[in-house]
Amino acid sequence: MTDTDLSRIAAALERMAPAPLVAPDFDLAEAYVWHVDPDRLEPVAKVNRVPLDLLLGIERTRDTLLANTTQFARGLPANNALLWGARGMGKSSLVKAVCAAVREAGHDVKLVELQREDLGSVARLLNLLRASEKRFVLFCDDLSFSHDDQHYKSLKAVLDGGIEGRPDNVLFYATSNRRHLMPRDMIENERGSAINPSEAVEEKVSLSDRFGLWLGFHPCSQDEYLAMIRGYCDAYGVAIEEAELRAEAIEWQATRGARSGRVAWQYFTDLAGRRGVAL
Repeated sequence: MTDTDLSRIAAALERMAPAPLVAPDFDLAEAYVWHVDPDRLEPVAKVNRVPLDLLLGIERTRDTLLANTTQFARGLPANNALLWGARGMGKSSLVKAVCAAVREAGHDVKLVELQREDLGSVARLLNLLRASEKRFVLFCDDLSFSHDDQHYKSLKAVLDGGIEGRPDNVLFYATSNRRHLMPRDMIENERGSAINPSEAVEEKVSLSDRFGLWLGFHPCSQDEYLAMIRGYCDAYGVAIEEAELRAEAIEWQATRGARSGRVAWQYFTDLAGRRGVAL
């Protein structure tokens, strides 16, 4: 093989190899989304969120997460948080709203969204964030695992495992409909079929134990549901009589077969559109 052949091979390998990952300018945006193939952090021009004071019915949970995030933003000890429970009750909305509130209070905290499917790349992401002087809330929405899913092992290193552990400037928040991040029947199956049932269950359930904060979200009452809608109306200047709002909102939730913060917002969106009010 000639020197020319070797040079040609070396040039081809350089073209095939991914370029070194360069951190973006973290002053460009308040939030970023992590993508793989190739690895990159893309800034979010406008975060889809609602103001913190419009998230009603979850006041105690709101205050707990806000205090925890503020501690982290100030460089004080803070816990990773798992927001679990009823769908549509504002879990992901709360994370985004709290980060915005902390920023408005003068703390430069960045929100970085990580998809569950990309958990295998989390070590590369952490190395990128570790090198920055900024502080980051790493956010994974709708986190859950199936029986053959090995991504939970990658997540353990984020929470408190590994030699390096979680960087001091990174906090991890996740939302899930499941308290233990996996279906109950999966846990029962592990208990019934494993050689050592308790060990098989402990390996998977221990993942949720690594979150210092468990914040539960539960279905709202009818009064809370109506209060959410009234809060939206007042905030956006949508005029409607109380009796009319009550009748329409109850009919709306009956057709949806559910009552939640998401359903309240969907009704309000329809109402605002009918009243000609832009959101």
